[in-house]
Amino acid sequence: MSAIDQLLELTAEYRRASGIDTKTLSWRVFGDSKKLGAIVDGADIQTKRLERAVQWLSSNWPEGATWPKGVNRPLTPIEAGRAA
Repeated sequence: MSAIDQLLELTAEYRRASGIDTKTLSWRVFGDSKKLGAIVDGADIQTKRLERAVQWLSSNWPEGATWPKGVNRPLTPIEAGRAA
């Protein structure tokens, strides 16, 4: 599964668990209400922006929602500091 496919799986699960629409989540993650829709339609994304998006999703994951299997969950900033 590509990194973009993982991002799309995460955002689909996040939207399902939270009940928010694609444009709202796109705004929260990217500060751009059209970016997530563009990625769904095949647009590319820079690596750093993708990494920040996955970190945002991890840090703001809906309580009770299950993180998708097969998608690595990044460490929180606190966990990353401990691992260093």
